[in-house]
Formats: sequence, C-alpha cells, structure tokens
Amino acid sequence: MSVIKPFNALRPRADLAATVSSAPYDVVYESEVREEAARNPHTFLRVTRPDGDFPAGELPSAEVQFARARQNLEALIREGIYAVDPEPAIYVYRLTAGKQSQTGIVACCSIDEYESGLIKKHEKVRPDKVEDRTNHILTVGAQTGLIFLAFRGTETSAKLFADAVTAAPLYDFTGDDGVRHTVWRVTETAPWTAAFAEVPALYVADGHHRAESAYLTRTKMRERHPDFTGDEPFNYVFAGVFPADDLAILAYNRVVRGLNGLSEAEFFERLKTTFIITETDVKEPANRGEICMYLSGKWYLLRFNVQYFREPDPIERLDVSILQQNVLEPILGIKDVRTDERIGFVGGRRGTAELERMVDSGEATVAFSMYPTTMDDLFAVSDMGEIMPPKSTWFEPKLKDGLLVHMI
Repeated sequence: MSVIKPFNALRPRADLAATVSSAPYDVVYESEVREEAARNPHTFLRVTRPDGDFPAGELPSAEVQFARARQNLEALIREGIYAVDPEPAIYVYRLTAGKQSQTGIVACCSIDEYESGLIKKHEKVRPDKVEDRTNHILTVGAQTGLIFLAFRGTETSAKLFADAVTAAPLYDFTGDDGVRHTVWRVTETAPWTAAFAEVPALYVADGHHRAESAYLTRTKMRERHPDFTGDEPFNYVFAGVFPADDLAILAYNRVVRGLNGLSEAEFFERLKTTFIITETDVKEPANRGEICMYLSGKWYLLRFNVQYFREPDPIERLDVSILQQNVLEPILGIKDVRTDERIGFVGGRRGTAELERMVDSGEATVAFSMYPTTMDDLFAVSDMGEIMPPKSTWFEPKLKDGLLVHMI
C-alpha cells in the first residue's frame, strides 16, 4: 500500500509560471545561478539557491543564506506572484522532450513509509548535504524541491492519467531547453488515493538527499512538537510520482584526470587483462558489458570479458560497477567516486560531445561513455535493499522547482 495525500500547494500565477520556475537546485553551477538571478529577479533559484544573491567569493554563512531564501519567498508571496491553493489537490504533471513524454502526479507521500522501507531507495547520501538541505527546509518553512519517485504502473492509474489530461491545464509552457511542462489540478482525489493504495511500493528514482532531508526535518519538527498527530505537513514529503514505463534513464558518463602515473601503453596493458579492446568510431555502447573510451583523440570499444561477468548479481552486472571494479579502482586508483577529485561526471543530453571537449581541452585525460542503467536494474537493487554505485542513474527531463511548493 502506498499513501499519497493531496495538499494545498503554494504555486505561481499561470502567466508567470514559465518565468519563475527553475531547474533543480543541484544541477546548476553557482555562476549559472548568479547569471539567472541577475537576468530574472523573480527566478525561484533565489529561493533554492540564495548564494546567487551574494558577491562571488564573499558568501556568508549558510544560516544567513537561508534567511535570505525565506525573505525571497516571502517577497514572491507579498508581490502576488505566489499564492496557496485554497483547496487540497493532486497535480498531474507531464514533461515532454521531443519523443520522450512522461506523465505522473505531484502529491504528498508518507515519511513514515519512507522510514519503514515502503518507499525504497538505492543510493547512499552525504550527511553534510542532508544537513544543509534540512536547514534550508526548516528556515524557509517549505519543501521547495520534489523528490522523484517511480512505481510499477497499473491499469487503474493509467485510466486516471488518461482522464485527467483531457481537462484544461493549469500550466502549459515550453522552457528554454525545449522541454514542455503541463500541469493539471485535480480536486476529486479519492480515486487517486484508492488507486495508489493498490501500489505495493514506491521507488526513489532521483532526489535521495531531498528525501533524507525531509525525513530529518520531520524528526526535528516532532522534537519541537511532541504533541504531533502525524497529520501535520512536516510528516509528508512532496514528490513527483511517475509510472516506470514512462521514464528514461540516460547515460551517466565519467571523465578522469590523469592515468594514476601510468603511461598510455601501460594503461592499455592493464585494461587488456579484463577487456577486449578495439579502436572504433562508435561513441556510445550498444550493449550491456560494453564501454566506449575516449583517449588522446581516439575512441575505443571495451568489451568486458564474459568469464568475469556474474550476470545473476544485479549490482555486479551494472556497467558502472564493471568500470569501478575493473578500471577506476584497480588501475586508476579511484576508490571512492564521491570524494576523489580526479573524477568527474557528465550526465544526460550533454553526451559524448562534452566528453570529447573535456579530453581535447585537457580538462580530463580519459573519458568513459557508459551504457545506461535500466529501470529493471533500479527496481532489482532497491527490492534487495541494496545500494547502487554512486552516480548510476541520470533522469531527464528534470522536474521543475518552483511550479509547486509544499509548505510545512
């Protein structure tokens, strides 16, 4: 059983939705935040990323930054740009990017279910990032970014989605990146809560730090309010919940600076112990167990030697695991990709052109173009209660921040 709950969203005026909504706070660089804040003073990035309000290199404490975030949100409300919906609702949210279209709902989900494991996760989190986002939620008084959940779709949910999108939308606009965002407001929510009661589990696709921050926020709020009933807004996290069949996981590629003291010839000799290597014009692997590598202006196809391939293990068979266990750690000396400064990541639609640019410019020495993880992989690992290697999944298109906000 999966609990979803309608909520009174804080949301922008329809005519300003495209202007104020923004990319998720954790996929934009500080320089991009600063540029957008200067260009568009009403951008929601000034709430999620208040660092853009301060001079470069002169950032005050997180406490001061988050107080500014609250002031910026209050200003958006005071100016009539944002208002709270008077009636609880569930919001149907469709994102369309070219031929890719995904339709889900935005609703509140139970943090108790997250704690008990009914909302399943597959990534470790960094405590410092969780603490930072928790303090942001507590200071601003709102969850400003959706967590991204997936579920195995049902006939009932499919019919509800099909019916909902026949109505006039609340928002319908196309962003600068070409992604179309369409939102419908649904106030007859009983059929939706009943439909999701039939869904045995939800899965965190993206937003593990936001989910864990909502959990820590709930813990701290319950300490402040020992007479809590369990129905208060802080007991819930708001999420975009999408059927898995709609979702696309894109490649999450790797770039590495240096060859750990090896010459190129020595590096290739080490690779040959577990890979069959051929020079190629192919830049993206076509099959599991294949990795495309870019080094010194040339592409190579690395085929993992099948005698080392433990297919039944859902973690071992991930291509990011193959790379980590056979190249990054034993050859390049990168034991923890979360903390080693020699490795970088290139997700999504920036693709192989960005890998070539980084290597050709000297920003990186070698790049690895990966075969994407699948939703079946994600479900299998999550159902086992196991953890995927870091940076295993990259979902696009990204859900907007600032279209809907959950006040706590």
